[in-house]
Amino acid sequence: MLKLNDEQSLRRTTVRIPTPSGDELEAWVYQPEGSGPHPAVVMAHGLGAIKACGLAPFAERFCREGFVAIVFDYRRWGGSTGKPRDVLSVPRQREDYGTAIGWAETNPLIDAKRIFAWGTSFAGMHIVALAASDRRLAGAVAQCPLVDGLAGAALLPPIRSLQLMGAALLDAIGSAFGRAPWYLPISVAPGAWGVSSTKDALYGKNLIQPKESAEWQNRLAARSLLSISANRPAGPALRVAERAPRAELYRNRGGHYDVYLGGKDHDNALRVEVEFLRRHAALTP
Repeated sequence: MLKLNDEQSLRRTTVRIPTPSGDELEAWVYQPEGSGPHPAVVMAHGLGAIKACGLAPFAERFCREGFVAIVFDYRRWGGSTGKPRDVLSVPRQREDYGTAIGWAETNPLIDAKRIFAWGTSFAGMHIVALAASDRRLAGAVAQCPLVDGLAGAALLPPIRSLQLMGAALLDAIGSAFGRAPWYLPISVAPGAWGVSSTKDALYGKNLIQPKESAEWQNRLAARSLLSISANRPAGPALRVAERAPRAELYRNRGGHYDVYLGGKDHDNALRVEVEFLRRHAALTP
């Protein structure tokens, strides 16, 4: 039982979901009151982050609104199994979403016709692809999404981009010879060596810093950058919304990280997401 406050508590259990590779996804499952079947939201984090990095406030709210919230770590990250650790693969992460959706589909507490996918930041790329291809979904929410890996890489200063790609290639060559990954820090101060050295990178890192014990080191294997830059499921986020005939767009205040708890638009972003989910799940006000 996860205690929220003196008046209310939520049921959160930890489950292990088997994958085709033999590894397991660790997931938090938040169960709302009532016998169900309930609608569900399958959730995961973005670049190099895990479920303990600020996803609980979203899952808790969705649960209070009547949804089963299933918050999972990708293979090789957080509480999930798989080695080498902290190596990002876009196809593997997308497959993990599919595995978690399949688990939800067969759960008797869940209405298989009202399953939604939710992803934040880099996971927005997965959400865009899933929304267009996975017929099991009733809808999807991409929060502050990165939807074009190459466009994201192009935002870096040219010298830094070349340095990071050089590190990625060297690490990929090393992996072919069985060498351990070469890890890069993710969120760093401006000018420091790392994947993201934007002005708000450390601000974002502080917002999503796990509040409970978790395996998170703010790093990813350099070889992961090759998978990121090679994936372009659609154009930049605004063009995605324009091209999707049934998309709904909300532009939040503040920067990339201000949708998380403690950010200036967290409450508004969550309000919009809840309204969208409840409407498309046909839940009464």
